[in-house]
Amino acid sequence: MPRKKFGRNRKNRCRFCTREGCPRPAYVDYKDIGLLKKLCTNQSKMFSRKRSGNCAAFQRASSAAVKRARFMGLLPYVGE
Repeated sequence: MPRKKFGRNRKNRCRFCTREGCPRPAYVDYKDIGLLKKLCTNQSKMFSRKRSGNCAAFQRASSAAVKRARFMGLLPYVGE
């Protein structure tokens, strides 16, 4: 009996990019806490590009947004 291949054809897509491509300049709002929490683990570590599915430009922009939100006190540095 052949083995089933789960999720082989599914590719993670960048949640910020559109069908036309990656909008420039890449900007992620640091005040959007709901979105930034989805990009972090429960220990407040950032997900990798492979796990989050972001493109390189938006991964850099989202990491900068998380750092800004942590500095402003909107996100914790350490998990809850």
